Amino acid sequence: MNYEETLDYLYNRAPAFHKIGSNAYKPGLERSIALDILTGNPHKRYKTIHIAGTNGKGSVSHLLAAVLQAAGHKVGLYTSPHLVDFRERIRVNGRPVTQQYIIDFVGKNIRFIEREKPSFFELTSMLAFDYFRHKRVAYAIIETGMGGRLDSTNIIQPMLSIITNISLDHTQHLGSSLLDIAAEKAGIMKRSVPVIIGEQNNDELKRFFTLKASEMSSPITFATEKDTIRYAEMQFDGSWIFETVNYGILTGELRGSAQKLNAQIVLSALKILSNSGTQIRLPAIRKAFSQVTDINGLMGRWQEVHASPKIICDIGHNTGAWKTNQKLLAYEARQHEKLYMIIGISKDKDIDGMLALMPENAIYYFTQASGERAMPAEELAKAGKKYELNGKVFHHVKDAVFDAVNHVSKKDCIFIGGSAFVVGEALPLFPNAIK
Repeated sequence: MNYEETLDYLYNRAPAFHKIGSNAYKPGLERSIALDILTGNPHKRYKTIHIAGTNGKGSVSHLLAAVLQAAGHKVGLYTSPHLVDFRERIRVNGRPVTQQYIIDFVGKNIRFIEREKPSFFELTSMLAFDYFRHKRVAYAIIETGMGGRLDSTNIIQPMLSIITNISLDHTQHLGSSLLDIAAEKAGIMKRSVPVIIGEQNNDELKRFFTLKASEMSSPITFATEKDTIRYAEMQFDGSWIFETVNYGILTGELRGSAQKLNAQIVLSALKILSNSGTQIRLPAIRKAFSQVTDINGLMGRWQEVHASPKIICDIGHNTGAWKTNQKLLAYEARQHEKLYMIIGISKDKDIDGMLALMPENAIYYFTQASGERAMPAEELAKAGKKYELNGKVFHHVKDAVFDAVNHVSKKDCIFIGGSAFVVGEALPLFPNAIK
């Protein structure tokens, strides 16, 4: 098989959650353990950092990897989902896995795939672990796919575990309460391994994590209580200036109100890594904070893809993310004559919760990404009317984008989002936005 045929085989033979949703979810670690044994336990050949959480995993993973890389370490980075190219999921020092390695990995393990029928994510995780061994990385930043306890990445023994935050998402699999979801995320905690907890404004969850860490004899750090940042100010474009306790002034390239918390998590992690002997110098930290998107190819996080008119893409796909987007969009609405919203949402999300947080004083383009998970645009438009969100219906993201661009003035702003898949289909329309 060539590369395209190999990807088609993976998508069609191994159930992919990002394609079909719940029917692809295979809880349990037995297939991951079997594939790990088959490939010779590759993740044991390098140090790992395991990251779970409802929101912020991607930003924290990319920023932490960028710091280690800028410090001179060879770093593997495994994240999901991809936006444009499958190879985005697996990077070493910012470079995506090669097409040939994907072809070879599938070819070598095709008997196992046919016999055991692992999920797409189980296969992709082991491909990442194997590739990182092949490239002889020193560190690998591993992001969970969903949850933690039964996530296929949870076969690793990390040097540090991070849980960014807890909010309601994937409730059909992880539980209907914050405590249920926290219990699943806490499944990545390992005995005697330090753990960092990000957003923590819920006393019940704090007690739960504290007790869990005590049971595991794991040193626990609550990032918002750690003395890492003296002062932080978000700039007009959404970027940040941080006055830190240990590293002076840092310019944070990543945009949005959530990035202060993400910075606190990363700074807490750097302290733990430095204490464990990892060499990280100040110039590397400054470079990583200010250039993370160039270093590791991070896309779709309040990403400005065009200046005039201003066009912004963001992959936020749950109510936690939209509480952040709500504030940023309110600012953009004040700065521009009109705000256009190109919105598509997966049907397994909290549709009403997200729509309730979207601005009323905007012109809506309701659309849908390709794939079975997308809510039909007509249904989304109907749901939007309950929140006085009115506009046109487009069955293809490309059509929605082209129509909006042709109708706006240079003084307007276009937002594209609601789903990573909508953003993934929009980004190729702006070639300069692809990292």
